[in-house]
Amino acid sequence: MTIAHRFIGIDVCKTHLDIYDEATGTSQRIANSATAIAAMLAGWPSAGVRVIFEATGSYDRILRSALEAAAVAYVRVNPARARDFARATSALAKTDAIDARLLASMGRALALAPSQAPDPQRQRLTRLQRRRDQLVAARADDKKRLHVAEDEEVRASIAAHIAWIDAEIERLQALADRLVAGSARLLALRKQLETVPGVGPVTALTLIALMPELGQRSAKTIAALAGLAPFNNDSGAFRGQRHIRGGRRRVRQALYMAALAAIRKVPHLAAHYRNVAQRSGHAKVGIIAVARKLLVTLNAMARTGTCFVPA
Repeated sequence: MTIAHRFIGIDVCKTHLDIYDEATGTSQRIANSATAIAAMLAGWPSAGVRVIFEATGSYDRILRSALEAAAVAYVRVNPARARDFARATSALAKTDAIDARLLASMGRALALAPSQAPDPQRQRLTRLQRRRDQLVAARADDKKRLHVAEDEEVRASIAAHIAWIDAEIERLQALADRLVAGSARLLALRKQLETVPGVGPVTALTLIALMPELGQRSAKTIAALAGLAPFNNDSGAFRGQRHIRGGRRRVRQALYMAALAAIRKVPHLAAHYRNVAQRSGHAKVGIIAVARKLLVTLNAMARTGTCFVPA
């Protein structure tokens, strides 16, 4: 028997949640707290409910945890996709209550598949990796400041801060390494990914932490998630240039650097780079093409549990 879904849209803010239940046509606002959310979920049926809300970083963490504990299916949608849906339905006005109602409508209209509950180990790895990336960016900024600083005391302060950042990056890297080593599944995946020339420990960790869909999606979908899929720009007889857009910037950066190394080490990837670069007239387009091919290869390896085999 097919269960008729009851779609509930929730607009998430730091301090409160706006909820729209399409089954009853009612809206309400509650605090974004574990106690208030638990009280709300207690009044919902055990089956058929599907909650739709935008991904809002840490602001939706309490909501996600409560829904998972209550075994309520939810869909965490990209905010840009939700805005596109609102424009497509000619929804010009914008309030938290209206956003909640649109999210419920989006869930029904697009038949969105429920999000999978995250792996706690991978979640912690993601937090460690993101913090490491923040520190790497801060260190790069400080090195620029050190280069132009004239006052000796200022230079000493900057140098001391860089030294602290170096130590903290090493500490976070060690924590991430231990976390992966403690999980047979993650350790096997990391070793697998590192068999690809150009994919080092940092790139492998970045992919494991920030691309949990690896091995579970099609080649086209995984490339689009990373922002490495070229989108058409055609109309009638016009054929425009293909461009990549969107996606996960940090994953794309890691794969770009891996592609630079892979071009030097893997003959068939070097040939692919030369062909694309020559055809497009841009070296960077060739590098992006290799980064996409690398990701597709890594995705297939993760799906089949195999290691890299040179062509």
